[in-house]
Formats: sequence, C-alpha cells, structure tokens
Amino acid sequence: MKTAIIFLVIFALGITAISAQEKSKKQLKEEKKIEKQKQVEQMVNSKSFVFNAKTAMPTGYKTVNISTDSYRVKFLPEFIDSYLPYFGTAYSGVGYGGDTGLKFSGKPEEYTVTAGKKNYQVNAVVKGERDTFKIAVSVTFSGSASLTITSNNRSTITYSGDISEVKEP
Repeated sequence: MKTAIIFLVIFALGITAISAQEKSKKQLKEEKKIEKQKQVEQMVNSKSFVFNAKTAMPTGYKTVNISTDSYRVKFLPEFIDSYLPYFGTAYSGVGYGGDTGLKFSGKPEEYTVTAGKKNYQVNAVVKGERDTFKIAVSVTFSGSASLTITSNNRSTITYSGDISEVKEP
C-alpha cells in the first residue's frame, strides 16, 4: 500500500512538472511575440525599415516567386530607395527593352503611418526621374507585409514579404 501511495505522489509531481514546463514554453512564445510586435511598431513609427519582397503579384498575371533576397524597398524618414523587379504592362515612358524594374529613389513628397486594429498602413509618394510612384504598405503586427506600387506609366503591382531593420552599410 505504501508503495502505491509513493508511486502516485511521484507520478503527480511528474505531471505537475511537465505542465509547468509547457506553460513556460507558451509564456516564452508569447513573450517573443510581444517583443516582435514592439520591434515592428518601433520600425514603422520611426519610418525606418526595409521591405523584403518574396513574391510579386502583377495585375492580370500570375504570381511570381522572387528567389533572391536582394529585392527590397528601403524606407527612411527623408529618403525611399526601391530595387524591385517589375512584371506587368508598361504604358508609356519606358523604353522598349530598357526596363530596369521599379528602381527609383528620392525624398517622399508624402509619407504617412496609420495604426489600425490588425496592422499598420504606410503611404508614400515618390517622384522618380520619369514617373511618380504611389506606395502603400500594409504591415501586420508580426512583421509580414504587403506592398503595392501604383505608377503613372505602368500597371499596378503588389509584392508580399516582410519588414526588417535598416542595416547601415
């Protein structure tokens, strides 16, 4: 009888220890999630972040996976620099065979950040050499993002990806 009681007590302590570990794993996961949300909020509110493109969704065409990590848009309070491929229809102002994608940089004429219930909305307007680009970025609290660029000379294109901190060269 004593052996059965001792076994039962040891078993109960083992179960309690296992459930305590599960709670700490859940708590750690929740803490990481909260820390990531704080980082995303700080990046978006400071208007300093990099959008890293993973897929392109041109209007009227199939989704294109982007396999390289070099396609990005760098957002700074006084400067936006875009280096993205372009898939879609060019209307005018783009020379035949001379398309360099959506590669432009300049000081934003407009630059706003709005916090919503589920995401942040960043809107900017940048004038390039031959075109004006309206940029809309929707950033979730976890850091995933969708970027849409509307141009005067090309059809609208949307990219999906995530944001990260600006790394100084």
